[in-house]
Amino acid sequence: MTHKLKQEGKFSYIEVGEGTPIIILHGLMGGLSNFNGVSKFFPERGYKLVIPELPIYKMTLLKTNVKNFAKYVSDFIDHKGYKEVVLLGNSLGGHIGLLCTKMYPEKIKALVITGSSGLYESAMGESYPKRGDRDYIQKKAENVFYDPAVATKEIVDEVYETVNDRNKLIRTLAIAKSAIRHNMAKDLPNMNTPTCIIWGKNDNVTPPEVAKEFHELLPDSNLYWIEKCGHAAMMEHPDEFNTLLDAWLQARKF
Repeated sequence: MTHKLKQEGKFSYIEVGEGTPIIILHGLMGGLSNFNGVSKFFPERGYKLVIPELPIYKMTLLKTNVKNFAKYVSDFIDHKGYKEVVLLGNSLGGHIGLLCTKMYPEKIKALVITGSSGLYESAMGESYPKRGDRDYIQKKAENVFYDPAVATKEIVDEVYETVNDRNKLIRTLAIAKSAIRHNMAKDLPNMNTPTCIIWGKNDNVTPPEVAKEFHELLPDSNLYWIEKCGHAAMMEHPDEFNTLLDAWLQARKF
């Protein structure tokens, strides 16, 4: 991503465009660049795209959990002076978005989740490998996508570096345990925020059944599928992802 990272106090973020803010929440192993396709498309449709760097490896170990990340997002919304935002999260980012919406519903006008954790206990532990050789990690990274070629050398190198960094590994495991503790099955029926669920039909990390359960439990949700697509729909099929989300936003008049 070529956009310049802004630094303001404890917040660093990318901001593109003008209009209704869409705040994008990346996953545990996902960088800001995972949303290149989204960040190019939506500013031209009249939205402000904002991608904060989540402090996944920067908080103290005791504070490294999904609830504190949700609070961080709320603090960021206040810092920017936004009244209402659309949250869009992938994987752990979806989980953070869900919990932020539960905790601060007045700030979130709409929620978009794709490949989100929050219901499926294996979503975290199995998808984020512990230490291992590079071939093992490459196979794990390729398993995230329907097309293994999407797992570029840069992506594999980043995962390899993370799981072989003791500080990052300890926090990765703490987040995984926190995500399992924060199962949201009981919360979802009480969350009335309009939610768009976009899911890869071939997601190995959070299988299609997870998307169906989110859809059944959330009172005001729409579910859309992308064929031949794994865990990161906005990376693997950005055009289709953008088309589905744009149509939903327009239909809901956001």
